[in-house]
This record gives sequence, C-alpha cells and structure tokens, in this order.
Amino acid sequence: MAKRWVATRYGDLDGLELQEVELPAPGPGEVTISVRAAGMNPADYKRVLQGTDTSALPHPVGFEVAGELTALGEGTEIASGRGSIGDRVLAFRISGGYASAVTVPAKDVFALPDALDFPEGANLLLAGCTAAEMLHVTGARAGETILVHGASGAVGVSVLQQARQLGVTVIGTAGEHNLDVVRRFGGEAVTYGPGLADRVREAAPEGVAAALDTVGTDEAVDVSLELVADRSRIVTVAAPARAKQDGFRAIGGAMPESAAYRDRVRADLIAMAGRGDLVVPMARTFPLDQGREALDLLQSQHPGGKLALIP
Repeated sequence: MAKRWVATRYGDLDGLELQEVELPAPGPGEVTISVRAAGMNPADYKRVLQGTDTSALPHPVGFEVAGELTALGEGTEIASGRGSIGDRVLAFRISGGYASAVTVPAKDVFALPDALDFPEGANLLLAGCTAAEMLHVTGARAGETILVHGASGAVGVSVLQQARQLGVTVIGTAGEHNLDVVRRFGGEAVTYGPGLADRVREAAPEGVAAALDTVGTDEAVDVSLELVADRSRIVTVAAPARAKQDGFRAIGGAMPESAAYRDRVRADLIAMAGRGDLVVPMARTFPLDQGREALDLLQSQHPGGKLALIP
C-alpha cells in the first residue's frame, strides 16, 4: 500500500484527498520508487483548480519525484542505464508523484546525481525542461541578449543558468524584493511595472533578440511585442490567448511537440546538474500529509524557491 494525493473534484484545494492505494508491482518496462521527495509546480494546482475532465477523477497529482528504487520489472533498465535496488533516482514526467511510493515507466527514470539531494532532484526537470524549450524555440544563441519575464521564478532561474552555459546574456524582470535572485544567477535585473520597456532599453541599448514570458501578464506581452520585431522569437508559457491573438509562440507540456522536446533534453539537464552548472534553489519542504498547505503556499505567494513534499 502507498499514500498519495488525488483530486476528487476540481475547483478548489479542499477537493484533494490523501488516500491509501494498492501499489502495483512493476511489470516489464516499469520500476517502483520509494519517494523521498515529491517536486511541486504550479502545473499541479492548476490541474486541480482548472481541470474539467470529470471522467479522469479521482486524479492523482504530481509530475516529478526523487527517491530510491525498490523494485524493477523483469528485464528492465532505467532511462540512464541499468538500475539496482536502492539506487537514488529521479523521475519525470510521471503521474501521481505526490505519494509515498510510485510504480512508473522506466523510460522516465534517471540516476540522481550525487550533487543533488532528493528535494532538489525532485524539482529539477519540469522547470528545467520548460526553460530549455523556451530557449530552443526562440533560437537563443551565443552573443545575444534576451529578455526573460519572471526571471526570479523557478523556470526563470533555470533559464538564467542554461542561458549562461550558451553564452547568452539575460535581462530579467522581477519584483524589487527578488532582483538579487536574478543577479545571483547571472542576469541583469530590472523591475517590472510602468516604464519597463525603457528600463530594458537602458539595460540593453543594443536591443534584445528574443523575449521569454513565464508570467503571462499583459505588461510582459506588450513589452515583448514592443521590443522584439520578430514574433517567432517571442514565446510564452502563461499567456496562450495573447499568443494566438498576437501571432507569437505558446508552448506547454501537454502539447505533443513540447512534450517530445522536453523528454529529449532530460538527460542533458541531469548531466548539467551533476556538474554543478544547474542548481535548484529550495525554499521549504512539507510533510506529505500537508499537501494542501504546501499547494496553498505555492499558489498564493512567491515562496522564494522550490517546495517539496517529504513522505
């Protein structure tokens, strides 16, 4: 048996229940992980609050975990090769990660680098893969300067680190109290709010080649459109309606093209983290049974880093 959080209805966090479920033994191509940390992302509470497919209820929550292998299906290796009982691993993209244990496809499981603890490993890939795709679809390359809206958030911080590895300069927007986060990870920090376009021009007088939006505000979109002439080099993960209206790119993990790209870059991001070139700033951990409280914090304020549930 295992414990896991499931959404029994959509629309509010009170619809979440911590249930005991029978954990299936892994078949060929599957492994079982004893979860030591479940990563937390805005996509988790958005699925609970905004879900509409009632046929999917009760719906397990959580896309990424880190833990230890406890069983492997016959003839099965994990995605990074081999795999033995007791190995430290991380898994993404899975379903039902807010749990004490999971049985998941082995193709989504990788060895956890020694450089990362369990909470960090459990929070590496959803944000990291999103950041990688944003840089990819905008064609960011060495010597260019790009604009990143929401650069102090989880995806923004990963963009900052990955851009640095590419030789790309980042102008990153953030609130006044988070400007130091942007600077810490190598970005030129500017505050959002009235006059943003002028502040970006001052920080990057040669102009910005691309704009990456992680926040979805009209200000972020309007400034991106004002400063980047080539709309194929503007991307959002948070304003799909504006993207459709104004003719720029929106991406998301549920889109087949996005999912395929993100799956391809998982191993590269894990290797980067293993070298110390991609870190995961953590803010706080919660016991597994405080899943509602943790999601409430995640959706209601900027927690200052990533959150994890600890079984």
